[in-house]
Amino acid sequence: MLKTTRHIYLLIISAISLLAVSCESGRSYAELLQTENQAVNRFLADQKVVADIPADSVFEVGPDAPYYQIDSEGNVYMQVLAVGSGDDVKDDQLVYFRFLRYNLNFYSGSLAALTPEGNENDLTQAPTSFRYQNFTLPSSSEWGSGLQLPLTFLKKLNCEVNVVVKSQYGWSSEISYVQPYLYHVRYYPSRI
Repeated sequence: MLKTTRHIYLLIISAISLLAVSCESGRSYAELLQTENQAVNRFLADQKVVADIPADSVFEVGPDAPYYQIDSEGNVYMQVLAVGSGDDVKDDQLVYFRFLRYNLNFYSGSLAALTPEGNENDLTQAPTSFRYQNFTLPSSSEWGSGLQLPLTFLKKLNCEVNVVVKSQYGWSSEISYVQPYLYHVRYYPSRI
């Protein structure tokens, strides 16, 4: 039921976004999606990519690990930097995360040339959080489903990943911009 509600919610936002984007930029939604796909492909061309999740769920780990396609449509790719530890994450569990993100529309062969945004390097900024798999809460759905997907496969908090997220799985407030991002994310348990 939650997944169906989430998909309906995303379809409605996508439809509204399509209208807004078509009116604002003069480019069709199809053209924006094509540009997004080209940006993601440009980034992934410089990476090792694996189209399937390992059958035993044992991922290669580290900065040289491949990017695994973790959804059937190719909207989200994950590189595992640390597998995590502790108990398995549970539905509706409060999960804190810190991140940096890079707009892949501006990627031209090096992340060093891009200016990231996020709260990873500034501990004076409040940590961000969501309720795992609870997309009925605006505080969870605002981050999109792409940032939660790695936990579906890694199962443990205290993990660290790089995640390529296309706009449809990204922040709900940014779907209309049709911009893909590379996120560097660390997930933490609630201390309460």
